[in-house]
Amino acid sequence: MPVFDGLAPDGRVLVNTSRPVTGLDVGALLDTSNADRFVTVPATELSRKWLGRPRPNAEKNAIYECGMPTVSGARERFPIKFYLVCMIFILLDVDAAFLYPWALIFRDLGVFGFVEMMVFVLLLGVGFVYAWKQGALDW
Repeated sequence: MPVFDGLAPDGRVLVNTSRPVTGLDVGALLDTSNADRFVTVPATELSRKWLGRPRPNAEKNAIYECGMPTVSGARERFPIKFYLVCMIFILLDVDAAFLYPWALIFRDLGVFGFVEMMVFVLLLGVGFVYAWKQGALDW
């Protein structure tokens, strides 16, 4: 499995294919994300509390902060279009996540990798156009 080793001075991505991913790599990633979570979130909350001006009013203290009175109960059925748009978003978002590793090793894959990814993107585009034509994105 290729491991990202950084950037070369000329801007190329360095990928080390001879060194396997170890527990230390995963541990370093988790340590970084934990440090970010345990430092950034409290610092943001403290700065908000110290620097921000409280502006309470009846609308902000209401159950729903949108400023509009509720029309019906919370157990109302939602239109299926909300779920369709959500599923399309998740599908395209996950597919975009596949583009990142491909971009890291693009030069190593050559023409075959490029053609394979263009077929993938074409299939995504055809699915998106189909959903658009079927009215899944119309409100």
